[in-house]
Amino acid sequence: LLGDAMDGFIYPAKKIPPVPKSDTEQEKASQNVTSSKADPLLKPNMETTPASLSSDFKAKVVSILLKYSNGLWAHALPKVYQDAYQVKFPEDILNNLELLSDVCVVDYVSEVPRKAILYAKPQRCIDENLNVTEKVNRHDGVKATAEQQYEESKDQYLENITVPSLIIPSEGSVSIMVLELKNTNEVLIRYVGKDYSSAQEQMEDEMKAYYSQNSTVSPAQSLSVGQLVAVHAEEDAWLRARIISLEDNRVKVYYVDHGFTEYVESTSVCRLQKQFQSLPFQAAKCKLAGLEAFCDDPVLVKAVESQTCYKIFAVEILEKSDTPLLVLYDTSGEDDININASCLKALYDKSLELHLQVDTLYTNVRVTSVSSDGSLYCQVPSKGLSRLSEILQQLEDYFLYKQTSEFNVLVPFCGKICLFPSKGKWARVEIKIIHTRRALDVQFMDSGTVATVKVSELKEIPPQFLREVIAIPPQALKCCLADLPPNTGMWTPDAVLWLRDVVINCPEFSMKVIKQDASKGIAHIYLFAPENFPDMDHSINRQIKNADLWKHQKDVFLSVTPSGPVSTKAMGDAVSVLQLPSGKLEKSLPDAGREPSSAVSNTDMPPPLPLPKPGDLMDIYVSVACHPGHFIVQPWNELNNLYALMEEMILYYSRAEEKPVTIEKNKLYAAKIGDEWYRVIIKGILRNGFLSVYELDYGKHEFVSIQKVQPLLDTFRRLPFQAITAQLAGVKNQQWSEEASIVFRNLVEKKPFVAQIQAVNDSTNSWDRKIVTFLVDTSLPHIDTWIHDFVSQSLVEFSKGD
Repeated sequence: LLGDAMDGFIYPAKKIPPVPKSDTEQEKASQNVTSSKADPLLKPNMETTPASLSSDFKAKVVSILLKYSNGLWAHALPKVYQDAYQVKFPEDILNNLELLSDVCVVDYVSEVPRKAILYAKPQRCIDENLNVTEKVNRHDGVKATAEQQYEESKDQYLENITVPSLIIPSEGSVSIMVLELKNTNEVLIRYVGKDYSSAQEQMEDEMKAYYSQNSTVSPAQSLSVGQLVAVHAEEDAWLRARIISLEDNRVKVYYVDHGFTEYVESTSVCRLQKQFQSLPFQAAKCKLAGLEAFCDDPVLVKAVESQTCYKIFAVEILEKSDTPLLVLYDTSGEDDININASCLKALYDKSLELHLQVDTLYTNVRVTSVSSDGSLYCQVPSKGLSRLSEILQQLEDYFLYKQTSEFNVLVPFCGKICLFPSKGKWARVEIKIIHTRRALDVQFMDSGTVATVKVSELKEIPPQFLREVIAIPPQALKCCLADLPPNTGMWTPDAVLWLRDVVINCPEFSMKVIKQDASKGIAHIYLFAPENFPDMDHSINRQIKNADLWKHQKDVFLSVTPSGPVSTKAMGDAVSVLQLPSGKLEKSLPDAGREPSSAVSNTDMPPPLPLPKPGDLMDIYVSVACHPGHFIVQPWNELNNLYALMEEMILYYSRAEEKPVTIEKNKLYAAKIGDEWYRVIIKGILRNGFLSVYELDYGKHEFVSIQKVQPLLDTFRRLPFQAITAQLAGVKNQQWSEEASIVFRNLVEKKPFVAQIQAVNDSTNSWDRKIVTFLVDTSLPHIDTWIHDFVSQSLVEFSKGD
């Protein structure tokens, strides 16, 4: 290995920040240097020649060069050799690099003998030359580079160029650019990121410098189909290409990094040098998930092409294979757009689409869902709704005679359309959010309802029904009640509950469309009970407008109970969920004789997490990092148990009926934060309907609406709380600057480490326990990085900057 301090010796030079070494490592390094002995590589000949170097020594040099496909500076070879074999490299060889010419290519970049780049030759060529016994002679008066000698004498070996295969990146590390597609199972892409497009740009810059400025470069003399070459393309660029066909002086080439073909003059084609063969070909193929069954459909292909070609997308990688399975996301706008799902809409049967017309009356309308913002989803009798009923009945009949287990969804992804059993019938759903491997959110395409379900409950659409099911547009039409007070802001809980009660008690409505908001995909309507149609004064809009339901909407949230406010007796720091005229939740006054707020009953607490002893090693994961004096770790070996608990909480609370809750400070609850449910302790009760909570498994402080808090079941209290407060050992505790905090956070947050415990401060409450620990990054194969060393070095750098 070259070592971090030697990165400047690699060709081309890499910009990698040095990793600080501990004093012990530096002492070991100095001992290695002083105790090294020279390698007995020179045979006792009077004249040193390539043949006079031992085969063992040459093999060692070759072994090193094979690790550096981009080349190694000659002056770096002694250090690399010494590190690898613990013996000194004879310095005099650097003054006569021709001694190595039979096993490597020596590319002189100046008149200084040592200023050269070394490349390993192809293995067959090396194997032959390791057995050479005759002296290598050079033509007098001609100073040609070793690479020219190699090309002249070993042309045949350059034809068998082996370029490494492209490694599919980890998700999130790159984006992709779509270049071209024949069908959705063969989409030509380029990965955009550090080791992909950036490496390609750097290589092409180096190709341009090499071929444009090197006077010895000349067009290739013999060309063959399939040969990998360098081509002088437009705008003075030099690109890698493969020859497809030869026609007189014209050559048809395929640009392996850009994915297109072109005819060029044979004079524009040169041999591809060794240093440009190490980067994998960058043009790659992928499949788009969810579109496989319709991959050749011309309407779908045209839709995908128009939305994707020569654009850059975020990517979700579902399967890594020779042709990976991807979901593309356009993140350029305010909302992320799932390209796969968006393009699938091109297959809708236009004759089944229903476009609501302004000033048109519709009868027999079903309201299928009412959202907390007052918007609602409606089903309007139509040709599409009739066809949907028919196809769902056919599916019902089909599954009566089939084992549905063979249609289990194996690869769920956002935008995927599947079937879900609901109220004894099959319903179409689209996956919206994937929480875990077992739990996800779906939206019912034909009612608008969103629900959390188990993956095991979803079924694939049988192939023979797939096109028909996909062709029917969603039958849930999003609407809102028109002409309500313009400044209502967010709907009040009372208004939403009133509307829901009306919808439940009336199976069908009539409606009139007032206007269409195409940008938001929502229709503004007047809604009527059948007996009141078309009396505008008795419309649902006028009734809800005239009701006393719109006061104080800025300060309230949806009630957790469907039948009005809940009054519960407040005890200690308890707060009753009782609506006040101000719209705020009033905290009851604490009783004078109650216990201190910091005291917590242990009767409902999980068992404490066993803490390591000073000197112990522990595998951990850093969930939150504020600065070296305060970060949160989780035991690595318990993470699977924590993930399983989170799954169970999502599945339970998303389906359970909301219960009235008495909120007490320093008590345990389940809280919905984002799309997940967490175990929390209440740290503070605010007067605006919000609570200050502490996530007991992740160590984060959050604010959450009182309406998103539920009782924590006993079954969710068995796993010890996973968050452990920690302080970094090996650095002086201090007031950490913003710069140091950011460096530390980027270095450790959301990453695994080995913790070497220095001290443990135990406590009755798990959230008050603390460890002082060293953090060791063991992710690199031969280097352990002690984080406190890096932090200390950063502090020195910051002080220099000041």
